[in-house]
Amino acid sequence: MPIQILPVSLANQIAAGEVIERPASVVKELVENSLDSGADQIIIEIEQGGRRLIRIRDNGSGIPRDELALALSRHATSKITSLADLEAILSLGFRGEALASISSVARLTLTSKPATQATAWEAWVEGQDMRAELAPASHPTGTTVTVEDLFFNTPARRKFMRTDKTEFAHIEEVVKRIALARFDVKFHLLHNQKQVRLYPAIRAEADATQRISSVCGSSFTDTALRVEEQAGSVSLSGWIAPVHACRHQADVQYFYVNGRMMKDRLLAHAIRQAYGESLQQGIGEERSPTYVLYLELPAQDVDVNVHPAKHEVRFHQARQIHDFVLHGLRSALAAADNSQGAAHAAAEHQYQDVNAQVSADFLQQQEQLQPRHASPLPGIMSAPVKPSATELRATQQFYSQASTAPRSPVPVGPRAAVMGQWQVLSVVQQRMALLQQQDSATQPLFLLDLQQVQQHCIAGQLAQQWTTGLAGQPLLIPVQLTDAKILAMIGELEGNSLARLGVQLESTRQQVIIKQVPAALRQSDVSQSIPYLIRTLAEQAGAESDLPQSFWLWLATHMVQREYSVTQAEHWLTSWQQQLAAAPTFLTPVQLPTLPPAVRS
Repeated sequence: MPIQILPVSLANQIAAGEVIERPASVVKELVENSLDSGADQIIIEIEQGGRRLIRIRDNGSGIPRDELALALSRHATSKITSLADLEAILSLGFRGEALASISSVARLTLTSKPATQATAWEAWVEGQDMRAELAPASHPTGTTVTVEDLFFNTPARRKFMRTDKTEFAHIEEVVKRIALARFDVKFHLLHNQKQVRLYPAIRAEADATQRISSVCGSSFTDTALRVEEQAGSVSLSGWIAPVHACRHQADVQYFYVNGRMMKDRLLAHAIRQAYGESLQQGIGEERSPTYVLYLELPAQDVDVNVHPAKHEVRFHQARQIHDFVLHGLRSALAAADNSQGAAHAAAEHQYQDVNAQVSADFLQQQEQLQPRHASPLPGIMSAPVKPSATELRATQQFYSQASTAPRSPVPVGPRAAVMGQWQVLSVVQQRMALLQQQDSATQPLFLLDLQQVQQHCIAGQLAQQWTTGLAGQPLLIPVQLTDAKILAMIGELEGNSLARLGVQLESTRQQVIIKQVPAALRQSDVSQSIPYLIRTLAEQAGAESDLPQSFWLWLATHMVQREYSVTQAEHWLTSWQQQLAAAPTFLTPVQLPTLPPAVRS
């Protein structure tokens, strides 16, 4: 077959295959054009799920008569004029393919009137020769795009369309996403002449939760945490759900980059990492991150021209953006954990006042479950909270049954798992594994400190990595140190000692600029953790000395979890047995308390 130029209609249909996947794709492209035109009122009319009719009306700036036919041509756009514009795109559309692609697979009518034009004009095409015909029309200032009989000339594409209900559900989701991006615009969605969604324009930022609630539901806004993070010209704002309020479905996950809805793997990883393992609550019970977030950064620092449908972006400083988002979300979640801990402590105090029948022996034993060392990080390996009322009742019931009936393994938690000679019954206070020995006739109970097990296991891994060097993590915002003693210590250290720990810095006589830290310390207060690290190295007199175990335990503390599921308890039980030779240091025997008569009955 000889090489030849493709016909215009065929080239446009090929382009349509990249941009127009289904009716929802048409709605997305046309609504984004309306927003770029400055519209603050947009009406979206749908019939038969979009296969019969899609009509988008707006009150934007409109298109002059002389440009109507050109607007339907391929690669025609008013958004960019040079390569420099392409490198700093702020508009939603810019390729100039949407209208041409849609008109190649549907019957399209474009009616528009600028404010400076006396009358409106319309242009229409029907997918064959692509020649637009013009005629006068009656229309207020703004634009209406009518798309009829989508895929009428491409039967293969039409047969892959789903039911009207399914296709409209995709359209409704597109409208939701756009409505969350532009609070200042009124959106009106109709299906088969019936109103389905109406989002009034929100003028005051304080009223933004009204739009969020109408799109995501009040269950999200009632518990969502406000996110506000700023670093130079980069900012992150929005709402994120605490762990207990995250949904089991991934249906409330909206992330916007400079106002553009994105599904980016880098950003998704940062969000997931911010939650850590707290969303894994057991088999079949895992939750999904739930959020509405907005990332703003200079247009020249992000490339939006990497996907035909503009669903993905490429950041010029991807690692820094990842860590910026991670830090902002972790800060919000940590602040919520602290406030909830205070509220829980107050509620538990009240509970204890009205439940005097609880065994004093049991409460006294729980008081003794304090960590064996202090933590440099707030909230990590700190004093445990009191058991909840549910935990107390379950434990009391277990003890009561044990005192009156033959002893048998009764799981207190959601499930019991046997690991070697040990059986995991439950997780107490979110960090202690309640264990039972299988071989003992009396079947005593023990508490395994999961935080200490994890800390010692990680410390051993870090000590092994020291021989080849630890992984470092670049800081989004470099940290300056000016303490004269620290500067002097750095000057005395051998050059590769800090590098082996993953630290990168620039040193002058007056200050040291920390650019990279060990991965374990990236969420710590670098202005405090790095000086401690430097003092430890200085005390060991050089890079080739073996660092003490206390240093690796300190470093590992920054990576220890705050709470554990039963599945995670089983993992660290195995690690305790295999890596730590089942060291008894981390075990605490549980003495069965003598319950009052009222409880035993």
